[in-house]
Amino acid sequence: MVDDLKAVFGQVTSTDQTQARTRIAGTLRNLSVDEGSLVEKGQVLAVVVDKKLRLQAVALAARLNSLNARKTLARTTLKRSEELRKKGAVSQARIDEVRTNLDVLRQEVAALTAEQNLISQRAREGAVLAPSAGRVLRVSKTEGSVVAPGEDIALIAANRYVLRLRLPERHAKFLAVDDPVQVGARGMTNAPDGKRTGRIRQIYPEIQDGRVVADVDVPGLGDFFVGERVRVWLSTGKRETYLVPRDYVSVRMGVAIVHLVNAVEVTVQRGLNRGQMVEILSGLRPGDRLVRP
Repeated sequence: MVDDLKAVFGQVTSTDQTQARTRIAGTLRNLSVDEGSLVEKGQVLAVVVDKKLRLQAVALAARLNSLNARKTLARTTLKRSEELRKKGAVSQARIDEVRTNLDVLRQEVAALTAEQNLISQRAREGAVLAPSAGRVLRVSKTEGSVVAPGEDIALIAANRYVLRLRLPERHAKFLAVDDPVQVGARGMTNAPDGKRTGRIRQIYPEIQDGRVVADVDVPGLGDFFVGERVRVWLSTGKRETYLVPRDYVSVRMGVAIVHLVNAVEVTVQRGLNRGQMVEILSGLRPGDRLVRP
């Protein structure tokens, strides 16, 4: 009994795709990535510049300087008034008025400082950051574009890649998590290359358009293009077959031949190679004894 392998196509995809988005409105500057670029989490991909923020910061700085000067004057006035109060030249009401004025100025300075910090934070949010490490699949904007908050700048595929299979739902009963699958080489080869073996990591519970979706972990998929199709062989049950050492089969004029012990040559039809063995689909009968040619 051998596994009845069915050839299907899997598509290389990332387990997660994230979008780098703008956080403020403005003009896009310093775009430093292109399709295919590798990025790290938190890397600055571009900067959104809003000139109004700089003008607001300059205006706030001027107002803050003015308030600080008035606060310094109010502090000096309070100190003088307290000295004159000791001599009886100023009433207590005047001192209370000056002290209240100083408190108001302090609160105004604190409010302007908070507003200044807010503008500084908004300016820092102009940096478009990579939400995760991975490879840039698409850049949606060009440098100099005018953008609004929340616009997509780049689509990033996370570093972990899987093969996504979409199989007819009749095969769903044969799938199980951790089942092995054979993966062909790049270039849509027609037979397993024996070099890549993957395992089913997840089977999605929803059947879409009559197909069950499953993800397969395969080592070394980082060299593949995202979206590239690869031929995959997976088991859809067990069946009986003849397995013969590959060196027992010779090919003559494109016809596969095996030799029996009674010196009879038999034409056979070969199936899949399984390591050092090959399947014989037809041409042999139970009890036949083969010899090496």
